[in-house]
Amino acid sequence: MSTHGEIILKPINEVAAYKKNLLPPNIPEKYPLKPEITDIADEEKIRKGVIAFKDFLHTFFGHLITDGHMYAKPTKKPTGMSDYPFLNYITNLLVDIGYHGKLSENGDALLISDIPKNPKIPASAKNECLKFLTLCGFVFTEQEATYPNNPLLLTGLKAMATADMELRTERRYWNDHNLLRCDYRLIKSDPTDILDILKDFIHPLPQKIQSFALKLHQRYTAMGLTCILTKLGDDSLFYVKKPKNVPPRDMYAQRIWEFSYSLRHGYCIFVRAKKTKKYAEIIEKFPAYLKEKIEKGYGCDRKLRNEPCRHGCQGIRLPLDETILTISEEIKTWLDNEILK
Repeated sequence: MSTHGEIILKPINEVAAYKKNLLPPNIPEKYPLKPEITDIADEEKIRKGVIAFKDFLHTFFGHLITDGHMYAKPTKKPTGMSDYPFLNYITNLLVDIGYHGKLSENGDALLISDIPKNPKIPASAKNECLKFLTLCGFVFTEQEATYPNNPLLLTGLKAMATADMELRTERRYWNDHNLLRCDYRLIKSDPTDILDILKDFIHPLPQKIQSFALKLHQRYTAMGLTCILTKLGDDSLFYVKKPKNVPPRDMYAQRIWEFSYSLRHGYCIFVRAKKTKKYAEIIEKFPAYLKEKIEKGYGCDRKLRNEPCRHGCQGIRLPLDETILTISEEIKTWLDNEILK
């Protein structure tokens, strides 16, 4: 059992829908590539191939939503709400095919006869993965893999698998399926604006809520806070007063508030309020819903309220739904005081 209490595995269709939301909604047609990628193929072909790979992932997750229960079997002792070994196996197989496979001269096949054997993938699991990839449009022989629906996918897979193996700076976690995110920014040679990352992060939300989130981001980065993307458990963009010479991983503990997206809670704002006593008279004027949330505070659910763990130590949680719009001004007042007091 986890230190956070019993873990309830989410159904594979919910996991697939969650991960599908992490795909970038739009990938530019033009951006400079890192030199480690440019020897794979013509640059324009690589960029078109990455878009084709993203389109494939929409098909991939679509089949996981409708047919995944026949392939992704639950594990007896899950370590997380999305802990399906099948996802790890099929990701590793795709990486092996893309990274070790050699593109044919015209790019319409990946030669896979020399792919190393992967001891992490049992033979039975590999067969299931191949069946599922076939369902998604791949065609396999002993010598090669093809994708007749759009052969450009193979170039995109090659580029993204290479990025996953050689260009990622963070550790490759067992449950962090980087390849399944189609994180094209790994192959870009120019820096990415954090605002663009936030836009991709919140793209499934209604337009009014997206607008609220973007304005909140711009307000507090203008006040000097630093916004950092993290994939530590949940996906989040957190805001912190950036100290000198502290890596982003360590800064997470000093975050003031964050946008979060998780299987457990969906899209939320978490606030780690620590100065509420300094502006208690302002909190008194807030709507009852928000006032009660703040007064309840945050911390370990078991220690504070003798309740099962709900990850209360993450902060005071506010769902990013229509209710957030009714208290938008109060949230700004709250965060202003938390930051400036």
